[in-house]
Amino acid sequence: MNRAYKFRIYPTREQEILIHKTFGCCRFVYNHMLADKKQAYEETKKTIKITPAVYKKEYPWLKEVDSLALANEQLHLERAYRKFFKESKIGFPKFKSKHGSRKSYTTNVVNGNIRISEGKLRLPKVGTVKIRLHREIPAGWTLKSVTVSMDPSGKYHASLLFAFESCENQAGTVQEEKVLGIDYAMHGMAVLSTGEKCENPGYYRQAQKRLTREQ
Repeated sequence: MNRAYKFRIYPTREQEILIHKTFGCCRFVYNHMLADKKQAYEETKKTIKITPAVYKKEYPWLKEVDSLALANEQLHLERAYRKFFKESKIGFPKFKSKHGSRKSYTTNVVNGNIRISEGKLRLPKVGTVKIRLHREIPAGWTLKSVTVSMDPSGKYHASLLFAFESCENQAGTVQEEKVLGIDYAMHGMAVLSTGEKCENPGYYRQAQKRLTREQ
């Protein structure tokens, strides 16, 4: 199972510039791939598959940002295309506007390129960013991806997606506990599921004479 936690991050001025450059490059690649796919479909009635790599030769500045963030834009576009052809009422994928679109990008964990340590989050290209972990991350959870975003107020956040095993998947590792059954007995005190019998100690009968004298 997967679960995402959103935390506030505090990039430096230089890191903010690179984050915004990544926002722009992701929007640029998405719009170019959408335009090329749309043109190809209008001409051939076939859907073509395009990767961000085809634009890096013509636009070398795309190499300055996280390549995984650009690759995720391709996945987002392909997903939007599948939804459109499966359910046309959703509408054809739209181009992203510089001012109207949500400012965010997603990158994936590959070979330890993203790490959390001592209140710091390490991101590809961006480097180490201060993060406020307002909640504890359970042990054993595996970080899969990070979505960096900026809200309208100018605050930056990182949504961390973790993978973890559910209780159902862990059921096989639960150790069996021993259970003892106790049954009331007419003669004696009780009989245990192990076969052992417990006799009634008879405290009342033993103290009956003393109780009569005290009364």
